[in-house]
Amino acid sequence: MRTALIVQGMLLVSLAAAGCAKTPGASTAAAPPPSGTAMTVPTGPRSMEGGTRQAAAVGSTTRQRIEGFKVADTLADVHFEFDRYDLTAEATQALDANAAWLKANPRQLVLIEGHCDERGTVGYNLALGERRAKATQNYLAAHGVQAGRVSIVSYGEERPQCSDHTEGCWAKNRRAHFMVKQQ
Repeated sequence: MRTALIVQGMLLVSLAAAGCAKTPGASTAAAPPPSGTAMTVPTGPRSMEGGTRQAAAVGSTTRQRIEGFKVADTLADVHFEFDRYDLTAEATQALDANAAWLKANPRQLVLIEGHCDERGTVGYNLALGERRAKATQNYLAAHGVQAGRVSIVSYGEERPQCSDHTEGCWAKNRRAHFMVKQQ
């Protein structure tokens, strides 16, 4: 009798183990949120599969340039401090002027591109670029620009404005850039 109970217990344990999933649940790795204090600086060349530097989309952004948008000469770029996505006083002045233009031109759609300098990993810079574009979008929405007219995309470090390896050049690359198209 005791042997039969032990055999039944072992059978139940083996059936329970056989019914459990063998593969772990899927998880998505995200870049850590910018702390505003420090960031990892790569020490060697970065590449992804096949030697390309293409990265997957971050959040709700797309990786390709959105069709139909063109450079908005009347809208000023907004620049950011190193490893930051909060808006400076200079940035809010530029955004106030941009908001006024956008309110005066309600048939214009706007695309805000988030950009970073070359320091940091590809994934981190894509996430930081998205946060910069989102901070800019939120400011415009808070100042009367209809949120439905504004789209964002992050290019991270992939589309630098300046290619020198100096602080002055990196400062030019840390920006939110504006593109427009007729509605």
